[in-house]
Amino acid sequence: MVVSERISKWGMRFYPPLFFQRIWVVKINKGFRGITVNINRSIFNRNYNNSIFGGTIFSAADPFYPLLFHQIFVHKGYNVIAWSKSAEILFLKPGLTKLHFKINISDEEVAEAEHVLNTGGKYIKTHPIDIYNTNGEVCVTITNEVYLRNLNFLEAVL
Repeated sequence: MVVSERISKWGMRFYPPLFFQRIWVVKINKGFRGITVNINRSIFNRNYNNSIFGGTIFSAADPFYPLLFHQIFVHKGYNVIAWSKSAEILFLKPGLTKLHFKINISDEEVAEAEHVLNTGGKYIKTHPIDIYNTNGEVCVTITNEVYLRNLNFLEAVL
């Protein structure tokens, strides 16, 4: 579904799995080339050690690369599906404050994905996400493997 950055931002803000974990989309960049996300610490997402629950942090990082890539290619006229194929998370410090991260997708990454979608039909690549606390320290590093499939690729080959 083709949506604007504004509608997508507000939809993700109030999407229940994110909203109730206090995950807040601050901004989606023009052309879906990036996103800024906050993870607010609250009674709903604190663990036994009074830090942000690891599942909340993982939930915050999981959907955004596939969402951005999907919207980039849908706006270009592609019929694609996108999801996180796999991910790895490394907890470096406890999330004792609000956490935040930014994702940026470069023109080169989009061109590479487009080339792969047009020549092989599916794009699979790992993308890193560093999540910071309010002091600017990296608390969590995540690698998210994105899977995109060009649903029209087989039709073009036949």
